[in-house]
Amino acid sequence: MLIKTINTERLVTYVYDTRDEMGAAAAKYAEECINSVIEEKGFANVIFAAAPSQNETLYHFLKSSVDFTKVNAFHMDEYLGLSIKDEQSFAKYLFDHVFSHAPFASVHYLPATLEKDAACRSYSDLLVSFPPDVVLMGIGENGHIAFNDPPVADFNDPYLVKPVALDDVCRMQQVHDGCFPDIDSVPRYALTLTVPALVSARYLVCTVPAPTKANAVNAMLNGEYGEVCPATALRRHGGAKMFLDKDSAALVI
Repeated sequence: MLIKTINTERLVTYVYDTRDEMGAAAAKYAEECINSVIEEKGFANVIFAAAPSQNETLYHFLKSSVDFTKVNAFHMDEYLGLSIKDEQSFAKYLFDHVFSHAPFASVHYLPATLEKDAACRSYSDLLVSFPPDVVLMGIGENGHIAFNDPPVADFNDPYLVKPVALDDVCRMQQVHDGCFPDIDSVPRYALTLTVPALVSARYLVCTVPAPTKANAVNAMLNGEYGEVCPATALRRHGGAKMFLDKDSAALVI
């Protein structure tokens, strides 16, 4: 059940009673956006986040009417040095939860095992060749989008992909998500698509469940606009919609 709709500048946020209802609604918006792009130009370039927050959205998305043979899929961020062969990599998550379940036109993983500057150049070139149309994303406990944590986020970043050092709040989130046993096990460095790379897409589908995200959601919707909370970038994007459950929305409803 839809509990509340919130308008914050250009961003529209929908609050649902359960995670499943939230995910179904987010998947429906993603389906509409991707189908619209495919109808217009024959294909769509879609960036996917890898996190437990995306589980319900991806589950429902795979049952949608999208013609996956017309979708080029991209990867949002990755720990430096990890690949799809590593159980804790985001590439492995995306393969397991979405890319292995549908006949995508192409799938492009971040080459995080390459030397970092070469990896960034390579993936940046891909994004220039395949400009993003739709992004399926979440936000972090520190308000990050992708791995653009507050200390490294730049709304005017000149790069599309860059190497970053992860802050401790971001690394601890990976423990909260059950991805690592403790913070010392979480990698300290990653590759990430930058804020400008993400918001260049026509549509942003942001799914944010769970009580651990309540403070970040409140800061995103009610706090200062800027890199102190990178997710505030969505507030001024005309094609962004955010989907919450009642737990993540606890401070804004």
